[in-house]
Amino acid sequence: MLKKFFQAFRPPEPAALPDPDAELALGALLVRVAKADRDYKLEEISLIDRILARLYQHNAIEAAKVRATCEKLHAAAPETDTFAKLIRETTGLDERLAAIEALWEVVLADGKQDEGELKIVEEARKAMGLSFNDSEAARERVTNKLA
Repeated sequence: MLKKFFQAFRPPEPAALPDPDAELALGALLVRVAKADRDYKLEEISLIDRILARLYQHNAIEAAKVRATCEKLHAAAPETDTFAKLIRETTGLDERLAAIEALWEVVLADGKQDEGELKIVEEARKAMGLSFNDSEAARERVTNKLA
């Protein structure tokens, strides 16, 4: 009985995180880029939700749940290249190009590019097996959309 009493005051054990798939890996990378400048804004959170909804056909609530899971994965996360390699190994070229474009959307969303954000995008690009030109073309597409 005393054991049950003390257990009531202990925090519950956290739920186990799912094994990441390409969607969760990209979401974790998007969160990582957004948090790289240590200023994780509501605008970036909303953008990540919209990207996940657009790429994976989620409604707003589903996208927010996926992003929340991605935030937890990011916090407990392996290295950037681990997520990016998972994307490379489980998706085709078109999906990888969409992923690098999504990363650029988050980097460019606030109008400034932090060195930490650029480093993450570069690491992800290499690990996803994309060329520098692929990344620059994605960056240009995003810049044109924002203009």
